[in-house]
Amino acid sequence: MNLDGIDPAWVWLIAAAVLGIAELLMPGIFLIWLAAAAAITGFATLLFDMPAAFQFALFGLLSIGAVYVGRRWYTANPVESSDPLLNDRAVRLVGETVVVVSVIEDGHGRVKVGDSVWSARGPDAEVGARVRVVGADGACLKVEPSARA
Repeated sequence: MNLDGIDPAWVWLIAAAVLGIAELLMPGIFLIWLAAAAAITGFATLLFDMPAAFQFALFGLLSIGAVYVGRRWYTANPVESSDPLLNDRAVRLVGETVVVVSVIEDGHGRVKVGDSVWSARGPDAEVGARVRVVGADGACLKVEPSARA
């Protein structure tokens, strides 16, 4: 593709449109900030005749600034969810009763949760014992003996 005959401002504006469309097609909030930087660079190039090196430098600076501002805005305005633990499976397991599949000895063992096996920490327990999940530390479940044996 030859871009020799196209005004550089239009190349930036087309890039902004492509980035904006890509943002709509892919999840996340990142490309929109690059699209904004490309659009501002395009309008600046349209208004002021700038050499290519200055255009790329301007785009780089605007991209950094736009991503910084976007990140600050995004962290200051979190999305509220009806299920705040949706993506934290370990914490969602708190209160569940699970079965020991590898002896919990010296505070460490393994338990079966559904069809998977998780590392567990807690008081000593034999294979087959039922324990209750009381917390999580990363992918390691904290357990205690279950009231129901």
